[in-house]
Amino acid sequence: MTRIGLLGAGRIGQVHARAVSSVQTAQLVAIADPMTAAAEVVRDAYGCDIRTIEQILVSDDIDAVIICTPTDTHADLIEQFARAGKAIFCEKPVDLDIARVQACLDVVDQTKATLMVGFQRRYDPDFQALRAAIDAGQIGDVEMVTLISRDPSAPPYDYIERSGGIFRDMMIHDFDVARWMLGEEVETVQAAASVLTDPEIGNCGDFDSANAILRTASGKQCTITNSRRATFGYDQRIEVHGSAGSVAADNHHQSRIIVANEQGYTNPPLLGFFMTRYIAAYAAEIEHFVDCVATGSQPRTSGHDGLMSIALAEAALESVRTGTAVRPTDILAGKSTQV
Repeated sequence: MTRIGLLGAGRIGQVHARAVSSVQTAQLVAIADPMTAAAEVVRDAYGCDIRTIEQILVSDDIDAVIICTPTDTHADLIEQFARAGKAIFCEKPVDLDIARVQACLDVVDQTKATLMVGFQRRYDPDFQALRAAIDAGQIGDVEMVTLISRDPSAPPYDYIERSGGIFRDMMIHDFDVARWMLGEEVETVQAAASVLTDPEIGNCGDFDSANAILRTASGKQCTITNSRRATFGYDQRIEVHGSAGSVAADNHHQSRIIVANEQGYTNPPLLGFFMTRYIAAYAAEIEHFVDCVATGSQPRTSGHDGLMSIALAEAALESVRTGTAVRPTDILAGKSTQV
């Protein structure tokens, strides 16, 4: 049994608390959150203790932690718990600063800690099946990937101001999926972004509509589209085109029926947001983490994956600023050389 401490009882913390409860080999031992009412919601739902982060850090009855605190605390907490000998699952991103991420990962390496970064889409059954079809050779060699991610509406303005923006907060998931599907590291990023849905988002220093084209050294390409507005629901689609065919995963609807009548063919509405669309993925993600803790194996979404995704996000931002393609390797090296 892997005994877990949860840091953060907000929206994503509650998603992970539910995921832990679905894994038979895991136990949620404690929740830490400075907002007592939020911590009590998790305690009452799952029967765990309320403790401080400092108490969880030294608790002998906790093997691993799930970090769901604000982004600017992630790297410090990873380092503290790595030095304390506990396994760590951390929501993306590790940090918004490349150099800080690299320094944090150095501590993880030095302590030989288990670190998994939360990119739940890799654990989604549809995305897994799509990757399996590629691995089985059903579409030949991957040539082009198309990813569409559109939220029903934007998050609150105060969240936008501290989130790091659409590339670091939203498209970062697509960057991770793109690397996974392409099977190669990205050589160049060309991006464009606008404010089309709400001028206040621009006043917060962010964009609400963005596109990116990723290219690998061999010429494989991935096109990513993000929007903070989809009036028809949570829009999550992917297609991978190969030398011998293509494979795609479509949106999830509230039910699988199709109504046919004189008005035509009608599907039920899409699922509302990520909490419902990715329930199975969050459960599978935590189950994988628990298995890694028990066996000592390395997680499929590692600290390196977290680093590369934030590097792609920074390259996309630099591309928007300059109007040119940018190399992520230059971003990692502390440069901003344009292609």
